[in-house]
Amino acid sequence: MPARPASPPQCGFAQPVPSEREKAERPAIGQEENATATAMPSAAVADAAMPHVPVMLQAVVSLLQVRPGGVYVDGTFGAGGHARAILDTPDVRLVGIDRDPEAIARGRELAAALSPRLFLWQGRFSQMEEALSEAGVAPGSVDGVVLDLGVSSMQLDQGGRGFSFLHDGPLDMRMDGEGPSAADVVNTADEETLAAILRIYGEERRARAIARAIVRRREKAPITTTGELAAIVTGVLGPKRPGQAHPATRTFQALRIHVNRELEELAEGLAAAERVLKPGGRLVVVSFHSLEDRIVKRFFAQRSGRLVDPAPRHLPVVPAVTPTFRDIARGGLVPEAAEVAANPRARSARLRAGERTAAPAMALDPQLLGVPRLAGLGRLRKGGRKGGRR
Repeated sequence: MPARPASPPQCGFAQPVPSEREKAERPAIGQEENATATAMPSAAVADAAMPHVPVMLQAVVSLLQVRPGGVYVDGTFGAGGHARAILDTPDVRLVGIDRDPEAIARGRELAAALSPRLFLWQGRFSQMEEALSEAGVAPGSVDGVVLDLGVSSMQLDQGGRGFSFLHDGPLDMRMDGEGPSAADVVNTADEETLAAILRIYGEERRARAIARAIVRRREKAPITTTGELAAIVTGVLGPKRPGQAHPATRTFQALRIHVNRELEELAEGLAAAERVLKPGGRLVVVSFHSLEDRIVKRFFAQRSGRLVDPAPRHLPVVPAVTPTFRDIARGGLVPEAAEVAANPRARSARLRAGERTAAPAMALDPQLLGVPRLAGLGRLRKGGRKGGRR
């Protein structure tokens, strides 16, 4: 499998889900950052620097059942943690996808060292069929797909990317640098739309008050930095309290999800994985907040025959379709306590996985999977930017 040219733009085991009491003690949303843990270097690539290890790495690799000679897709390449672990198995080929051009640029040295086993492709994981085609991989021949959702630690730590309220920088939040930025949204969307974004994507109870404060503030001057937005939210919700998340956490998450169209992308990516996997191939997904996990959970429930779209009473009952996946981590898995203690960012992670059957792929119904449909979403004031790559 030939390496893609470097020219831009391409180039401990888990434990069962806790009890209801334990669930209540874990944050459902707002702590979705991809995490890092203690380093576990791959023997095959020990000479390559490894910035971090993804959350639940051992569980991911175990559930993928990586085998010599297999073909795998890492739909969220990031720092290459999953790729290194998968490529440690002899003769494995892997297609690494990331919509962040900086992640692809960082991975070029690793790709060169492992050529032709590692092929990097910049784009969305929902476009994995296109990536596989360019890599010379036949449709329906993939042995495993892994998706590690959310924003990465590296993106959060770079103030210039605009993902974090902890580092003042441009209010951007775009993973691929295309389309309207978070600044475009907060400065042009009407109050109703802003409130809907914060309420649905951030589960923010004070969404209307925050939206109103944003509109009042931008009448004086455009909101252009993460520090300015964080100050507006803090002015509504009050300062951070000991032991609690920063008051701007939900607002920042909501805007990031909206700007990057993350939930729609997730549903489309799950369906793409269903189409590329061979019978017996495995899909492993790690999510970091309740909105993502709900979609993944419903996908595996529907694809394994446990979730049926109810027909209206006046229409005949449609026979159940043949399951396209066997749920191999039913109920989901969460990190062990030791991993959470070593890496607090892991505490909201949840892993779900399925094994592909020989049944034909199903049509995608985002609404059935719980992808929100927000009335008025995307309405911008006159002079604001609309559209962009979606």
